Amino acid sequence: MSTKQAIGPKTGKLNQPSPTALWLAAIKPPMYSVAIIPIWLGSAIAWAQTGQLNRPIFFSFLGAAIAIIAWLNISNDVFDAETGIDRNKVHSVVNLTGNRPLMFWIANAMLLLGLLGILFIAWQQRDGTVLLLILLCCALGYSYQGPPFRLGYQGLGEPICFITFGPLAVSAAYYSQAQTWSGPAIAASIVVGISTSLILFCSHFHQVEDDIAAGKRSPIVRLGTERGAGLLPWLSASLFGIVLVSVALSLLPLGALLMFLCAPLAYRLARYVQRYHDQPAEISRSKFVAVTLHFWSGLLLGGGCLLPL
Repeated sequence: MSTKQAIGPKTGKLNQPSPTALWLAAIKPPMYSVAIIPIWLGSAIAWAQTGQLNRPIFFSFLGAAIAIIAWLNISNDVFDAETGIDRNKVHSVVNLTGNRPLMFWIANAMLLLGLLGILFIAWQQRDGTVLLLILLCCALGYSYQGPPFRLGYQGLGEPICFITFGPLAVSAAYYSQAQTWSGPAIAASIVVGISTSLILFCSHFHQVEDDIAAGKRSPIVRLGTERGAGLLPWLSASLFGIVLVSVALSLLPLGALLMFLCAPLAYRLARYVQRYHDQPAEISRSKFVAVTLHFWSGLLLGGGCLLPL
């Protein structure tokens, strides 16, 4: 069921989603794969190349990344509440609690917790490189919705997602294990960056009217839903094209082609968006298909790099 009110088919009464459903929509459990996959992928490539995995650092990085994503999700609701763009978003944590200051400080607490995890890694390695990379990720994440920047309102959210969750996050994860840089990690990071940006891209389709009212120039506001839907197959296909070229150039091992097992998900996403692009109640589900594609493509790509091929 949509998180908006729906009219019951027999009674004609308005059916409110349950509080549990609203809180699950607000917390966004599937979105935490955005934190997990870059850390997994960078660490998996380092493991494949060095034959070693530092488990305390790996799990510290995972925990820190999850906390930082929680900061991003909560603070974005806080900043959106300031502009009024979320006035119809019943599953905003600010709208659910009615307490914007409390949510602001909870978000900051999650950020501090995440940075403490990264500080642990820097202390373990006696090297501040990973900390600097993650601080840059946090700065870019803040610039997306945070004042005075609010770059997401200028349609720059997708490039920010690409850089933050692609090259920066995957490189930081690789460096946390190997303390050096890697061409294969950079190649793989481009795939993750695009798949993460696809999630944000799909999330714009169902909120065009609210975005226009708030002055937010998202890519779908600029392109229109039909043209945006027409662009999606090319963006989805680029994930597999990059892997294929990287394998051909020996940047990624042959096992990376394991990612092609999730090609049906990319096809499903493209077809779904093309079919429902102008139907807000239906198209809102497309972002969860994009999340599934992001998760499996990253998991399979990292797993493929570990195969002895």
